[in-house]
Amino acid sequence: MEVEILSRLQFAFTIAFHYIYPPLSIGLGLLMVIMEGMYLRTGNKEYETMARFWTRIFALTFAIGVATGIVMEFEFGTNWAKYSRYVGDVFGSALAAEGIFAFALESGFLGVLLFGWNKVKPKVHFIATIGVFIGSVFSAVWIVVANSWQQTPAGYHIVGEGMQARAEITDFWAMVFNPSSVDRLLHVWIGAFLAGAFLVMSVHAFYLLRDRYLKLSQRTLKIALVVATVAALLQFATGHQSADGVAENQPAKLAAFEGHFEESAPGDLYLIGWVDKEAQKVVGIKLPGGLSFLVDWNFTTPLPGLNAFPEDERPTAINTIFQFYHIMVAIGLLLIAITLYGTIQWWRGKIFYQRWYLWVLVFSVFLPQVSNQFGWYAAEMGRQPWVVWGHLKTADALSESVSAGNVIFSLIFFTLVYLLLFVLFIYLLNKKIKKGPYDESDIDDRLRLKDIAVQFDSTKSKS
Repeated sequence: MEVEILSRLQFAFTIAFHYIYPPLSIGLGLLMVIMEGMYLRTGNKEYETMARFWTRIFALTFAIGVATGIVMEFEFGTNWAKYSRYVGDVFGSALAAEGIFAFALESGFLGVLLFGWNKVKPKVHFIATIGVFIGSVFSAVWIVVANSWQQTPAGYHIVGEGMQARAEITDFWAMVFNPSSVDRLLHVWIGAFLAGAFLVMSVHAFYLLRDRYLKLSQRTLKIALVVATVAALLQFATGHQSADGVAENQPAKLAAFEGHFEESAPGDLYLIGWVDKEAQKVVGIKLPGGLSFLVDWNFTTPLPGLNAFPEDERPTAINTIFQFYHIMVAIGLLLIAITLYGTIQWWRGKIFYQRWYLWVLVFSVFLPQVSNQFGWYAAEMGRQPWVVWGHLKTADALSESVSAGNVIFSLIFFTLVYLLLFVLFIYLLNKKIKKGPYDESDIDDRLRLKDIAVQFDSTKSKS
């Protein structure tokens, strides 16, 4: 295989694996703030117990996320040297801002969050929890800003010529608020909230099915369900807004999302389909003119198709992009259905008595993760052949000294290490879930109370 394809596969694998964990950290951070806030407001110790429990799981996801994220920064230098030179000024500013405004804030409060229970006042610990959550949210800001700049560059000029050219920032805030950054950031944040909320619902639905920690799990599941319902509805809105931005700034990508080939014609909206690239058609179920309606509220508005762009300036893996995009959308709609149904059953007082629905929640933990991954794949593959839209092609961004053998060796090595980390993560996560939300001291107290109750009942029956 060519070095370009191998390098893209390597980076796609490492970033996809890494991206399992940051959304969980951000989503769990929000839920921990809510849980601990409820504890301070009500004084109910159960809210403190659930906050402590999810803080332990947050620490696990945070640690694995940091470990897996470091590799990508080295890959910029080893595999993508020309790319690094071209975007160095832009990425340097964004990543420096992440270190100053995000990672320092997050790591500074992390020690208090993890080890401050019973050592600092509850309000101080709550502030630390908020600090860690805000830090994780800001971390996403600068990463998404850097990636969005590649999609819709702004606030820069080009210095040098040919392969020595590089982008240099002229307006920092124009770079930050480039045309796609806000829409994409909101979409990423809400996807993270969904990932965290569905993990919490999955675990506590499992506890309910096993008749464990019933009262605590009912309260926790309700909190997570509220977050998930709001996030699922907002994700639909931000997804539409983001697609409008793609239509305006990256029309070739939008055409790839829906397999729209005609140079200028109304775009159809497919519910499901298969793209025949050679025949330049899609076989599937469609709403004629539906894409045009979503973009311009008119079924007959012509949209530029893939044939409107030079062949070497449009995506090639059209069917793969099409499938990833539609799976993401389908899962988003499914998450809305799951959360709205749960909310209705909660109002009717039946949510905890429908075992089939609790099983749905248990296995739905995978849905936000799959949707997040496929959404990123569609966005990044749809950007091809550009690594910086309209300026630098992926084929021109590679390091000259890296061979195919080097990439294959490192890809195999990373795969083995990441699989080991994933097995370790699942093992530790399962261990924490099996142990449950109560500390050993809490369990001992509950057992002693149970023994006292049994002795009292025995004495009463004898008398």
